[in-house]
Amino acid sequence: MMQAKTPEQSKTILTDMVLPGETNPLNNLFGGELLARMDRAASIAARRHSRHIVVTASVNHVAFSKAVPLGSVVTVEAKVSRAFNTSMEVFIDVWIEDRISGARTKANEGIYTFVAVDDVGKPVIVPEILPETELEKQRFEAALRRKQLSLLLSGKMKPHEATELKAFFM
Repeated sequence: MMQAKTPEQSKTILTDMVLPGETNPLNNLFGGELLARMDRAASIAARRHSRHIVVTASVNHVAFSKAVPLGSVVTVEAKVSRAFNTSMEVFIDVWIEDRISGARTKANEGIYTFVAVDDVGKPVIVPEILPETELEKQRFEAALRRKQLSLLLSGKMKPHEATELKAFFM
């Protein structure tokens, strides 16, 4: 049996600066460029957790809450929030740093799903997650509801099988 891991063991931090070629006409970071950075950080977190090749299965949620201006220092932090049989949900927080004070402000967030695969692309089992902090526990619990909602909407789960969703509303 695989040993469970904590979200902290998968934590990945990528820090970079927004350059002119990465901005739109308003001199803010292109959304697609931010998505690519988030995907890279999340894939490293998923690989650290599974110790296998990982492929992006879905981008479940992205919130572009705050523009990221030219010259900004951007930090993308990713952690596995929950592991299912062969898939992992990765929660990504995006921070921008104030040029003068160094204070960090949360600008964006996202939730991606990855599947761990072997060398020929066949899905493999991944370790469970043991959340430690209150935030990790909240994200862990919400991940099952998000998964059930996704399966329900795609027709891969029947409404009566979505027990976590029913419990949320009852």
